[in-house]
Amino acid sequence: MADNMKTRIDETTDGSTLFQIPFPKDGNLKELKNMSPIIFKRPYLIEYVYSYGQDSPFFAALSNKILLGTECPKCGYKYATPKGHCHKCGTETEWVKLPETGKIHTFTVCELGSEAFLKETPFILGLIEFEGVNSLFLTRLLGFDSSKPSLDWIGREVKPKFIRHSKFKPTDVYFIPV
Repeated sequence: MADNMKTRIDETTDGSTLFQIPFPKDGNLKELKNMSPIIFKRPYLIEYVYSYGQDSPFFAALSNKILLGTECPKCGYKYATPKGHCHKCGTETEWVKLPETGKIHTFTVCELGSEAFLKETPFILGLIEFEGVNSLFLTRLLGFDSSKPSLDWIGREVKPKFIRHSKFKPTDVYFIPV
């Protein structure tokens, strides 16, 4: 065997370390059928690289406590949720600041949620309408009792609140009663 051939794997201290694994000391391998399964928990991490592309200004604005939408310069259609191009006429849109208050158009109480929202269930999602804006903005609503939903909430004036330290996610903004 050549001297430069690797004959050993370097060991590291990352990953999981288990101690005192049960194994028959007397060498009776028949006992292994009765052995309980080894169960352990370890973190799972994936680095995911992505781009907000044309929506980058929306997230930059959120981090600066500003809510942006878009407007078509040709037909004047305004979007509360930004669009790169107008869905009506196809023209490239322009960025506009949304009004500082809106009204609840509709809402739902979510009893289940994805892993990110499990600790918050039940939570309320609402569609917010803004004066002079043609589409609605989907967001979480806080300051309402999810155990007592009421149709009286429809039309209620709300304002955006922004989390203190932006995570550059749509959840950086939520709405509360004015």
